[in-house]
Amino acid sequence: MNALLLQTTARLLVLLIVVFSVLVLLRGHNEPGGGFIGGLLCGLAFGTHALSFGIRRTRRLVRIQPRVLLGVGLLLAAGGGVVAMLTGKPFLTGLWLGEVPGVGKIGSVLAFDIGVYLVVLGTTLMILFGLMEPED
Repeated sequence: MNALLLQTTARLLVLLIVVFSVLVLLRGHNEPGGGFIGGLLCGLAFGTHALSFGIRRTRRLVRIQPRVLLGVGLLLAAGGGVVAMLTGKPFLTGLWLGEVPGVGKIGSVLAFDIGVYLVVLGTTLMILFGLMEPED
């Protein structure tokens, strides 16, 4: 396949997959979807970018170390559960703050889902970068 055709198509495809992954993340606590599948979709977008443009260019695009994404995701996911404990409820009990048009209900469940999204994305990027990096 012509690299120019692949790269031109990948630019649009990567953007569409990332936007779709965020939509899947946001609707996850009300309908099928959520942080896990959203994170996998975002990882797929960066995998597509790496295959089209090379791993070095993808690393520059991501800018954040995958381990940082993983750590922040773990903190958010755990924080989503601890917030309920601070109010005297069991760990990971959903607390709802209100509804945002186009997004739905906002609460601790969304923080947990975003945490899972970041953990899955960070793990996927670590695997992707590890497999595609040239050996020294």
